Amino acid sequence: MPTIMPNELENIARVLLQGSGASEDEAEIIARHSIKSNLAGHDSHGIIQIPTYIDRVKRGHIVPGAEYEIIKDTPTTTVVDGHWGFGYVVTERTMKTTINKAKSSNVAAATVYRQSHIGRLGAYSVMAAEEDMIGWITADSGRSAKAVVPFGGKEKRLGTNPISIAMPSDLVGPFFIDMATSAVAAGKINLAKARGSGIPNGWIVDRDGNPSNDPDDLDVGGAILPLGADQGHKGYGLSSIVEIFSGILTGLGFGHDPSGRHNDGSFMAVFNVSAFRELADFKREVKELAIYLKNSETAPGFEEILYPGETEHRKEIAQLKDGIFVEDSTFETLKGLADELGVASHIF
Repeated sequence: MPTIMPNELENIARVLLQGSGASEDEAEIIARHSIKSNLAGHDSHGIIQIPTYIDRVKRGHIVPGAEYEIIKDTPTTTVVDGHWGFGYVVTERTMKTTINKAKSSNVAAATVYRQSHIGRLGAYSVMAAEEDMIGWITADSGRSAKAVVPFGGKEKRLGTNPISIAMPSDLVGPFFIDMATSAVAAGKINLAKARGSGIPNGWIVDRDGNPSNDPDDLDVGGAILPLGADQGHKGYGLSSIVEIFSGILTGLGFGHDPSGRHNDGSFMAVFNVSAFRELADFKREVKELAIYLKNSETAPGFEEILYPGETEHRKEIAQLKDGIFVEDSTFETLKGLADELGVASHIF
């Protein structure tokens, strides 16, 4: 696998996206978010996704330069129709708006529908934390193809329905969660396929509902399990709530429409910490909580306890220095796209 420095990988993504019809601004935002996912160690949401986005542009499922339409607007809420635009662009803009509203109104929320894949949710919740706010975001895939079974079921009824919450703190790296409510994000299954590796027990079942370690089974009738293994009713319940926030509250809907296109619905909320207590005290105590957790005696097999978000922070520091590994199959796909789009001389 080649190792590519983050700025070079971001340039590859940006040039390919512009070659497929994205504007300079759109390409910059998508490339930045994608490579930040690689840096955080979430390769399933990184450069490997760029060919998928380009394919969706070709098929008309993503509309470069789409209108950003505010359907409803109050001092504390916003409803946005993304008109099938790039999800990264739509959601980043909406989160910025929500943060600004919370600065003046203390609490603000927004919903977005009809947009493409929005990538790693942690990027958006952390935007709020960096502004000394608590950030919250959920997402689902609307009425496009589903991947996750309800607890006890065999048929796919839900998306991976992620949720992310970030807290401002005095820590060097952000304190946040960013997780699918399924056993695994669908992108991690695709990453395993691209790297020719198996997957752990408890991630998926095959078409007959039997446990499987073969990532290929997902595309031939298999399904992802809800988070929690034998306690999967907890992940299933949480996923159902995310479906309501991101599918029903947005007006996007639920279920599967075979004729539909991929569509991310999202709900986001921002809370101004200073409306509840002194910001400096809150940030100090979040750091103290992290230290308190890390100072716990480790269980057998564990060398260290990390606070939520610390893994991503460490990976980013390391990969900014050493570069990002890209599997051969993805690298060859990127080169093939560059040739097809006539931009190879700009990036390779």
